[in-house]
Amino acid sequence: MIQIPKPIYERMIEHARQQQPLECCGILGGRGKEVLTLFELPNGEQSPTRYSIPPEEQLKVYEQMEKESLEMIAIYHSHPDTIAFPSVTDVKLAFYPEVASIIISLKEKGNPVMKAFRIGKEAIYLEEIEIVS
Repeated sequence: MIQIPKPIYERMIEHARQQQPLECCGILGGRGKEVLTLFELPNGEQSPTRYSIPPEEQLKVYEQMEKESLEMIAIYHSHPDTIAFPSVTDVKLAFYPEVASIIISLKEKGNPVMKAFRIGKEAIYLEEIEIVS
């Protein structure tokens, strides 16, 4: 289970909406399963079907998390026109199996769907997201 404070959860959805029709992306930092901070990052692909986080942006986030004694809890991105489930590309590019992959689907206008997954070599595991206030 990943615990995301309501303001961060809402900001993630807003980030996805702002970046439409492109995919958005970012990193969630925290401790244990509790998200404490959100890093909105540029999509290096500038694509509606793919994302990549530029290495220099990743490095800035890692340095900031280290300063604050945080760990990477999840990497998130949006699917502007498809469901909240990992695509073939998402699975192929899942380089951090210990970190959750969160997908925000904007397929249903006005009803965003956010789901978290652990993407392993053999399977994709659904992980619960708990919104905390």
